[in-house]
Amino acid sequence: MSKSVLITGGAKRIGKSIAEVLWTKGWNIILHYRSSSKDAMSLVNNFNSKRADSAFAIKADLDDPKEVEKLVADTLKCYGSLDALINNASTFFPTPISEINDKNWEALINSNLKAPIFLIAGLAGAIDKNKGNIINITDINVERGLANHSIYIAAKAGLDAITKVFARDLSPNIRVNAIAPGAILEPPGVSWTKEQKQKIIRKVPLKKMGDETDISNAVLFLIESDYVTGQIINVDGGKSII
Repeated sequence: MSKSVLITGGAKRIGKSIAEVLWTKGWNIILHYRSSSKDAMSLVNNFNSKRADSAFAIKADLDDPKEVEKLVADTLKCYGSLDALINNASTFFPTPISEINDKNWEALINSNLKAPIFLIAGLAGAIDKNKGNIINITDINVERGLANHSIYIAAKAGLDAITKVFARDLSPNIRVNAIAPGAILEPPGVSWTKEQKQKIIRKVPLKKMGDETDISNAVLFLIESDYVTGQIINVDGGKSII
């Protein structure tokens, strides 16, 4: 019987790559999305055209606690069990001091920290039965700080922290780890110039940018590594050591 995984924010970018890699390995994919309906359905239909009933798409707004609760219930209806949760969905925008307010706090904390905690709490029982995995996607900038992004970094730092807490709380049957991407993609809606990319690359020891498959391959490594838990793996070309 194929294993099943819920990937939040799975319709595009890193989430899509994770879905494609795990589907290729025989996993059944439960794809969460918020607004990318066309991308989500295209990916799910492609999977199902090649392997029947191998993918579902579920819409949910992670800012709404009731929709997070419904996402848990709908996920468990798809295949009746769950082997892995990938907390990939994220909201990213700057909050200079003049823009630190309740609205921006809620927008950044909900998807980056609150929803992952509640999804873990709601799905841990099912994952425990299958001795499965939880993987959180964080950010290497937690270690270094990121100017004008105090709320976002606070949320991702919290995600790092709960990775270690849940690795303790959910052992021995569930392994909980995190992946911290470095220079992989431009932020959503942003296009870097050639000069901007070169400036970033100069700060990376491997002298190149990564791509989505670097993250999805790290996810696969963690899923297949039975003796790794409570770890935060930087996938950043070595940038974090500078």
